Amino acid sequence: MTKKEKVVEDKIKNFSDLLDSLQNTEDKKKLLWKESYQNALDDRENANILLVDLMKVSMNNSTNHLQFGTLMAKYLERMSKSNDQILKLAEIIAKEEENSEMLTDDEIFQKIKG
Repeated sequence: MTKKEKVVEDKIKNFSDLLDSLQNTEDKKKLLWKESYQNALDDRENANILLVDLMKVSMNNSTNHLQFGTLMAKYLERMSKSNDQILKLAEIIAKEEENSEMLTDDEIFQKIKG
């Protein structure tokens, strides 16, 4: 396993641990969020690999730069969209954490009652 693969694996594990900490969230939701996170990481990494390859080909070569410039911009856009997806997931999970911390009237009564 390469260092990059280890980093991605650790990110996914940490994300999975975060999802596991959400007690009142359905497992189906957690699975969907985890898959979305994995896909966003994969998309970002794949776009980065392709971008770097084109940058190497285009470096100091204005003809290649003109030919591949638009494609490189699309790869950057894909990476940006992946980042946006990850940020959106963070917002959703933060909201879910907030909601899980709120107690219903019955739960408060049970805690008071002991």
